[in-house]
Formats: sequence, structure tokens, C-alpha cells
Amino acid sequence: MRWLTLYARSRQVPASIALVVISAVAVWALARDGGAGSGDPRPAALVLATGAMAVSIGLGGQDLALDRTAAIRWAPRRAAHVLLGGAVVAAVLLAVQTMGEDMTIAAIVVRDSAGLMGLAALGAALAGGQFGWTLPFAWLSFSFFAPPPTSAPMQVATWMLLPPGTAAGTWTALVLAVTGTTVYAFSGPRR
Repeated sequence: MRWLTLYARSRQVPASIALVVISAVAVWALARDGGAGSGDPRPAALVLATGAMAVSIGLGGQDLALDRTAAIRWAPRRAAHVLLGGAVVAAVLLAVQTMGEDMTIAAIVVRDSAGLMGLAALGAALAGGQFGWTLPFAWLSFSFFAPPPTSAPMQVATWMLLPPGTAAGTWTALVLAVTGTTVYAFSGPRR
């Protein structure tokens, strides 16, 4: 149990969880006025992207050389970190929704959380743990300002804002989640 506590502290898990909760409550409080409408997926996407960005900070350790020379297998731990991070981000949003107005349904929360954590893991593998947040931020920014998704490429580009059950949204999130988690699990964060 001690190794788990040390791992959580070295990966800044307590600070990440605090940021996930604070951002979820802040967006929920701002979205309560009803201005966006209950069917608007943007507040939920914002909460989930912010949560993925907060968790991505812990995807790189304090000393990458030390991590690479450890006598333990890192691939399962890295994959578990990404998967548990996505589960925590989704659970926080679902818990905050119980306080009142729903921002979105559980299917969108699970889909978007998985895809965004895959993006964060891919960002950490490509640019390092300190820059893992850049891919979720860039994709969310593009999705918010993109034209309506009338074509298949635009549906892929705006997957996190699509209604549940949309094939392009589901498959894009699944591919991002599997690819990002696999690449990060086996290669780790970039130096």
C-alpha cells in the first residue's frame, strides 16, 4: 500500500483530483443558469477536457531516467493510470450532476472521457508529461469553433460534441482511447 501512496504523490494525483473537482463544480455552477440549454454538450465536454488535462500532468514522473531503470514493469501501471484517470474524471462529472441539473447523459460522459484521456496519454507519449494536456485542449478548441458536422471528416473532428450513438463519435473516441493508452503504456512519456 505504501508504494501506491508514493506513486500517487509522485504523479501529483491529489492535486489533479482537486483540480478535476473544482473545474467540474465551476462549470456546473456556470451552466446552471440554463443559457446553454440542457441538450448542449459543450459544458460537459469542457468539464471532461479540463479533467483530462488535469490528470495528464501526472503522466510524467519526477525523473524519467529513474522510471526507465525501475525493476518493475511500467506498462500495466501506465495503462492503469490512464484508465483510472478517465474513470475518475467521468465519475466526478456524474457526481456533480446529481446536485441538480444534468449537463449530459452517461453514454456521452463515458465516450468523451475515454477519448480525451487517450488524447492526453498520446500527448504525453509524443511531447512529454508536462505537455500531455495540449492534444485535448487543441481538439476541444477546434470542436467548439468548427462548422456544423455535415460530413464524415467533420463528424470525426467534432466527435466529443456529437449525440450518443453516433458511429463517428463512438469510433473516434474508441480509437483515441486505445491508441493513446497503448502508445503511452509501452513507450511512456517522452523525455
